[in-house]
Amino acid sequence: MKVPWLLFLIVLLVFAAALPIGYVHYQTEIEAYGENFFFGVTYGSNTTSEAKLLIDKAKGYTNLFVVDSWDISTNETALNEICQCAVDAKMSVIVYFDYVFYDVEPWLWLRTWLGTAKERWGDQFLGIYLYDEPGGRQIDMGQWHNGTYAKEAMENASDYSDAANRFVTSIRSSLSMQNVKNTSLPIFTSDYALYWFDYLAGYDTVFVELGWDAVTTQQIALCRGAANVQGKDWGAIITWTHYEPPYLATGPEIYQDMLKAYSAGAKYIIVFNYPKYPETNPYGILREEHFAAMKKFWDYVHVCPEEGKVKGQVAFVMPKDYGWGTRRTQHRIEDNIWGFWPEDENIQLIGENMNKLMNKYDLKLDIIYDDPRFNFEEKYSQIYFWNSTID
Repeated sequence: MKVPWLLFLIVLLVFAAALPIGYVHYQTEIEAYGENFFFGVTYGSNTTSEAKLLIDKAKGYTNLFVVDSWDISTNETALNEICQCAVDAKMSVIVYFDYVFYDVEPWLWLRTWLGTAKERWGDQFLGIYLYDEPGGRQIDMGQWHNGTYAKEAMENASDYSDAANRFVTSIRSSLSMQNVKNTSLPIFTSDYALYWFDYLAGYDTVFVELGWDAVTTQQIALCRGAANVQGKDWGAIITWTHYEPPYLATGPEIYQDMLKAYSAGAKYIIVFNYPKYPETNPYGILREEHFAAMKKFWDYVHVCPEEGKVKGQVAFVMPKDYGWGTRRTQHRIEDNIWGFWPEDENIQLIGENMNKLMNKYDLKLDIIYDDPRFNFEEKYSQIYFWNSTID
């Protein structure tokens, strides 16, 4: 009986010695992957206590915290406290600003703050979320921002190309964009239309909005296609589906959107969270089913980090400078082109061809624009132009 026991001890020692190696390998793999993928939640309320509560709730299954609050972004003390709390919880941070001015209240502190944010929080400070939905606002309101600057910049556009140039130039040359660009910090926004032109305007990353019963495949194809051709990053933000409680889709439904965006190669996936008063939920609109979906997704990502990834292999090319919101193909909503011109005679053919290709290629499809500044022919195995004959 002595020999088997001796063999058992030897096997046990070998296994014990190997276990830390495997564990370290797994941990290293997760840490390396974490540098390339960010999953998190936005915070839109106005107190540090609620922010800390959300951080504490989500820190075990997220690595990104987006401060998306006007009240916080105009309060240096509160902003510093929340950012530090997130960083201490090993989360990266993005901060939203609607304006980046240096010489007027309440932003007199902002120049120094932007200049030292990277020094203070290192690589965990990812950059600035500037403005919000510029493309969608342009389509729906005829101007990409509420300010008079944006309205005046877009007035009297003569044609589609002139409107595209005005949109891109006015965002790029706005004082806030210039001030952030001068810091060399990455610049983010989210949108539901005109992603191609957002990137041209200077954004490093655009989060495609998934919600409102929009066709997820089409939204991803538009945003990923723009990022792919222009050499930028992209992400997805899970937004509202309803105007009334519970606002967000169900936990299982947002989980499916997360999986789809992840499978399509999103570098960032974020769940949009905003308080709706007089509701008393301390976590904004997020309920336990949403947190459960987030945790489930986090577990999936870390068990199967590369499983099921689908790259854009086929391109559908829209006409040059064609600023159409594309919602006609999803909800039969009429989208004025560039917010000014009614839908033209090309809409029906574009919509039909787009739907045919989505049905055929699903996540393999990217939707891009005809633009001589970019060589997209080498990026795709097959290319269809908007007026192609598609079976």
